[in-house]
Amino acid sequence: MPAVLECRDLVRRYPGPNGGVPVLAGVDLALEAGEVVAVLGPSGSGKSTLIHLLAGLDTPDDGEVWWGDLAVHRERPQDLARRRARTLGLVFQNHYLLKELSLLENVMLPGRILGAPDERRARELLERVGVAPRMHAVPGRVSGGERQRAAVARALALEPSVLLADEPTGSLDRSSARAVFELLLELARERRTAVVMVTHDEALVRSVERRYRLDAGRLEPTGAAP
Repeated sequence: MPAVLECRDLVRRYPGPNGGVPVLAGVDLALEAGEVVAVLGPSGSGKSTLIHLLAGLDTPDDGEVWWGDLAVHRERPQDLARRRARTLGLVFQNHYLLKELSLLENVMLPGRILGAPDERRARELLERVGVAPRMHAVPGRVSGGERQRAAVARALALEPSVLLADEPTGSLDRSSARAVFELLLELARERRTAVVMVTHDEALVRSVERRYRLDAGRLEPTGAAP
């Protein structure tokens, strides 16, 4: 089965003396539909850089990124926006909901940008993530956990083939983090969405079978889940 997301020998350096500071030094990763990968590592290890490259939000210094048969590394970032909206769902530690829009309007936003808003699906997703009673509230009027649940719903609004999650539970307490994480995986499995989640919280992703640690710019397997 072909990979829905793949990177090959991915290299990224930040400006600095002697050729720059290496952050990623040859990362290889491939996911088929429905697969879940957790990438572990402390702050500053390059986890967010990896997510940004996989999402086409940054350009590698070397190597390749593929969304199915699309060579992302050959495309200009400004030309990827519409394809990204259809291919990827993104969830970050900061929810990035628009403060002036209701939760419902935020979840509808990806479809609205593409000219095809779907209120029914937005309502269904908010029901699934457990915040339907607050759908008409703006983000500032709901809890952090509710905002992050709405962000998960927004990421899945267009039924992407890949979900990229960058510390999506990092700002939540332990109970809320576990609930959001399990919800994210449950919703992704229903549509066989591939998931890459980066986190510093090893206990949170212990049940994920494919786990890696980002160490010295490379992905190293941590072993199968118990």
